[in-house]
Amino acid sequence: MIKENIKVRIKEHNELMHIILKDDAILHVMDEVIHHLVTIFKNGGRLLLCGNGGSAADAQHLAAEFSGRFAMDRKPLDAEALHVNTSYITAVGNDYNFDVIYERALEAKGRKGDMLFAFSTSGNSENIIKVCNKAQEMGVRSVGFTGGEESRMDSIVTDLIKIPSTDTPRIQEAYMVLGHIICEQVERILFDQ
Repeated sequence: MIKENIKVRIKEHNELMHIILKDDAILHVMDEVIHHLVTIFKNGGRLLLCGNGGSAADAQHLAAEFSGRFAMDRKPLDAEALHVNTSYITAVGNDYNFDVIYERALEAKGRKGDMLFAFSTSGNSENIIKVCNKAQEMGVRSVGFTGGEESRMDSIVTDLIKIPSTDTPRIQEAYMVLGHIICEQVERILFDQ
């Protein structure tokens, strides 16, 4: 029985990847994000990432791929997850409000011309909405990664990668596949010439 359940989950993942593979809108946005991110890094800009829960882990994972290495030895790229300083998160959450943790971090660390990856499976997390609005105000290009439901994030980000699913684990798995592809292509363009 467990083996059959494992097969079902793998099949669900594969079916979602097949849908994404045929989705020209997602592929076009990824192409745009890759080219803009290459330009940002060439110009000395940085990539900032954020999310909540599993999406925070996804953000931190991708920040490590960019800032460390992905598929090749190369110089590090300036990428940072905005939640890795727990003293900051708990202080701002306590002194102000959890809803502003990312907005304030972006204001401190982000500059016009940088890029923000914002992960929210619902697309409605208040702290993610606030950081996306702050990015728009600051001239930081924002990439929203979200699920298939209509959400508040949809209209406030520069680029939207909308995973066509309502199943949180499958959405987050797709984040990693697409995030790895973006990282791999940026790395290839910048360093494998």
